[in-house]
Amino acid sequence: MKSLFLTALCALLALTSASAQTREIYTNPKFSTLAQSHKTLAVLPFVVTLELRPNEVAKRGGAEGVAKLEQREGLDVQNALQSYFLKRKEEKDMTIDVQDLSRTNALLAQNGVTAANMATFTPEQLAKFLGVDAVITGTFSSTQPMSGGAAIAMTLLIGASGPTNTGKLMININDGATGELLWKYDKSLSRGLGSDTNTIVTTIMRKASRQFPYSKEYKG
Repeated sequence: MKSLFLTALCALLALTSASAQTREIYTNPKFSTLAQSHKTLAVLPFVVTLELRPNEVAKRGGAEGVAKLEQREGLDVQNALQSYFLKRKEEKDMTIDVQDLSRTNALLAQNGVTAANMATFTPEQLAKFLGVDAVITGTFSSTQPMSGGAAIAMTLLIGASGPTNTGKLMININDGATGELLWKYDKSLSRGLGSDTNTIVTTIMRKASRQFPYSKEYKG
């Protein structure tokens, strides 16, 4: 009887986890049509919001220091995501090319796009500035920096019984021609032991790899 109960419990937990994962990921049902001619995408700097305690704000140079830290964090996440995609491309697991990061950031600067005003531009405008078929944008919010020498880092938060949520990472892919949202990954994070931005982003994307539409593993 105990064995049957444990088996049923494990099955229930697996279903719960699968359901949660599905809710975290959205794929446009018209993705195949909208993206059939896509050849290049660009990863933009992420918009980061750090909700630090007053003593942490003071330690980091006040509001101005925190703003600079948020900008660095946004570039760190951009770089980590770019590195992940390039590795997948090298392993022939990606069906699309990724624009060079320095080119992306140079073109954004030339067109007056910053993390602070990025939301005032449409995906179509951003794609046109960059000369790409799709753009990846996103946000990261946390009570602690993801990088910058932090001794503790993020782990994935699974289920309602998991540790207290201390962060959230949202990744969006928009079609460059129409601006339509093609894919969205919204992941809650919690504190765990040792890691860095690259490891965190890689772990998150590996969890989503089979539902990432530009991946050869995609099962849509």
